[in-house]
Amino acid sequence: MGGVICMFRLLLTALPSPQQQRSLPFPPPPPPPPRAFSCSSGFEEGPGEATPSPVGASSGSSGRREAIEAMLGSGARAAKPSFVSYISPEEILIKEPIEKEVSLRLLPGELLLCEANTVYKYMPEDGSNRGTYGKLVCTNFKISFLDDDSTSDDNEPQFKNKIVGENDITLQCVDQIYGVFDEKKKLLTGQLRKYPEILIIYCKDLRVCHFCLRYTKEEEVKRIVSGIVHHSQTPKLLKRLFLFSYASAAPNNTDGRNQTVMFDTLEDWRGELERTKGNVKYKVVTVNEDYRVSQKLPLYFVVPICVSEESILKYEGRGIPIWCWSCHNGAALLKMSAFPKEQDDSTSQMQKAFLDGIYKTISKPPYELLKTDDLSSSLPSLQEIQTAYTKFKQLFWIDNSADFWATDVKWFSLLESTNWLEIIRRVLKKAIEVVECLERQNTNVLLIEESATDMCCVISSLVQVMMDSYNRTKSGFQSLIQKEWVVGGHSFLDRCNHLHRSDKEEAPVFLLLLNCVWQLVQQYPPAFEFTETYLTVLSDSLYVPIFSTFFFNSQHQKDNSMNDESFRTQSGPFRFLTVWDWSVQFDPKAQAFLNNPLYAEKPKPDKSQRKTARFKHQRQLSLPLTQTKSSTKRGFFREETDHLIKNILGKRIGKLINSSDEPPNSFREFYDSWHSKPVDYHGLLLPRIEGPEIKVWAQRYLRWIPEAQLHGGGTIATAAKILDLMEEVQSLQAKLDEEHSQAISGDVHSVPLLRNSSRLSSLFPFALLQRQSLKPALPTSTWKDLEDEEDLVKRDDEFVDLSGVMTKDKL
Repeated sequence: MGGVICMFRLLLTALPSPQQQRSLPFPPPPPPPPRAFSCSSGFEEGPGEATPSPVGASSGSSGRREAIEAMLGSGARAAKPSFVSYISPEEILIKEPIEKEVSLRLLPGELLLCEANTVYKYMPEDGSNRGTYGKLVCTNFKISFLDDDSTSDDNEPQFKNKIVGENDITLQCVDQIYGVFDEKKKLLTGQLRKYPEILIIYCKDLRVCHFCLRYTKEEEVKRIVSGIVHHSQTPKLLKRLFLFSYASAAPNNTDGRNQTVMFDTLEDWRGELERTKGNVKYKVVTVNEDYRVSQKLPLYFVVPICVSEESILKYEGRGIPIWCWSCHNGAALLKMSAFPKEQDDSTSQMQKAFLDGIYKTISKPPYELLKTDDLSSSLPSLQEIQTAYTKFKQLFWIDNSADFWATDVKWFSLLESTNWLEIIRRVLKKAIEVVECLERQNTNVLLIEESATDMCCVISSLVQVMMDSYNRTKSGFQSLIQKEWVVGGHSFLDRCNHLHRSDKEEAPVFLLLLNCVWQLVQQYPPAFEFTETYLTVLSDSLYVPIFSTFFFNSQHQKDNSMNDESFRTQSGPFRFLTVWDWSVQFDPKAQAFLNNPLYAEKPKPDKSQRKTARFKHQRQLSLPLTQTKSSTKRGFFREETDHLIKNILGKRIGKLINSSDEPPNSFREFYDSWHSKPVDYHGLLLPRIEGPEIKVWAQRYLRWIPEAQLHGGGTIATAAKILDLMEEVQSLQAKLDEEHSQAISGDVHSVPLLRNSSRLSSLFPFALLQRQSLKPALPTSTWKDLEDEEDLVKRDDEFVDLSGVMTKDKL
């Protein structure tokens, strides 16, 4: 018995830990010759080559042999193999280096800057380094990896982007670059004195790309590393963006069927006023033509009728209420940029008198009421938003599967500590408060911010999505983004830090809006014409510099760049592309994933039922006399809370369960009353903001992590199957029409989008089913505890019931 225990201990010490597994060598570039191995004693060594071992057990194989020999005695020898096979083991997946020249597809205006051959792109998983050899190139638009699969159409994804390929990273999408020097990871910035053997690129879309340069020529390593760091990380001028190179070289042949209202003409603003019935109290002004008032304001905007042009000119547009949207009951949503706080007394008194006069023109009790809301004091600052998102995205930059399982043990604690979901909840709560004033109290709301181009854009956009079903269509939502963000003067260039000039101005404000809209989309899917894939692709388009939509700080900056003499083409001033023309990025079949097949399209109103329909819309506005009972469960994850408490060692999570800032009684009454009634998908929508209802946008943040995938599941996989069914029905309908018309045509048959649904997972459509690493029997943190001999009871948030460990794919 003692000998068996001794052998078990020796075998346990021989097993490699996750830290040891990470140090496995990279495969050499030449294809390995067939290796002989036996079924009784492992792999044999060929002449002049090291002994290979199964994945994840490189040091354990020899350790186990030594342990057995020590137990049997020095005189005992292992039996010789009785069978020899010359087939390479399946665990070692090494693709041969490319022999044929793979051509790089360049866009108009794109130039090749540097390249390196024999680069090994790999993905660390289960301790192995699986990947392929190829060429790493850097252009003035992107970083691209070329291998033999780059020219093959066999593995072409169903959801293919025509601009940015699967192995492409635009320069604006690069967030951080690290190099590995002697197994130590260091951040790469500026001039480099030493060049790494491994290059790791962390992307803003949460991809992590590993490139091994160990077998690359030294001169090529210097050029490619220096080129990537310089062109993606160093500050640059606006005119050096690829946006200008592409616009001057590409033909202007965009799809003219785009229905998005661009709000760059007087007719667009008048049409929006007429659509919302706001033209009774508000007017479009042209006082800012040629940007005489302010370079931050658009050429045309809407103000109350009583506001004169002299008032607008007096303070360069500050202190002027600018119209955003009008409710059906006549109440309006307005925004205003505040005066600078540091002013002398005389100037402050003049500005205060000016504001009092402006307020009196809008607020006329008891007929018209006005509520002002200073968002700088009631919502998180831009610095707090940036700090929270910086912590949040660290949870999804996974280097290898061992790191994934290590963070899985403390997933909820780490997620709560970022404060990102709490910020989303606070923003949604503020939007509901504004909705209550407009809908229930029939009160005008004036949002105030220093520049009225950040959180004002977030709140006003959310309010319009919740209250106006037109903004829940694809063209309506795109028009809303144009009105409130692009033309409204949001500083995309600074907030996204496209030029790498100042990190202090960077903040994911627009991404915060998309996260909030996603909460509504996943809570009320039939109410939206677009899908979460549409929102994910839209967030990716922030970093594609061929569209002007997200690469300027204001309309003035864009117009000034278009009229620059140095960028004139032979046919005159060039025109930038807009991101709303999705045919530039996707073919029609791929665009089908952007549209919701289950969208409850608004029926056309019947004249005979018009009064009844109006009464149906009003049903959500009436409130009960008694307050309804509020939900007793709070916290970030209601379904998992009970199970989570049972599996955490000696630590209560009361602060996780109890949500902060308890809303006032009037707000709670309005909120509970609406949620107690059936949902009208074409009427008012209020998101559920209790802690468990605010979830992680899984498709965007987990799509590159194979360990988090749901096999054959996910909302997009379900939508894909519905699309297949719809396409089959359309094909059958076309055949019926063909038989009735007796027409002979071979073009009516359509190819289904997907044939093999078993390859789908929750990572679709951005990735097909990937090999998923198995969760270790002992968590990674337990390995550390065994090595360091720490007391498990002293560790926070450790699971006792190993079979009930929850993973991120349950979010």
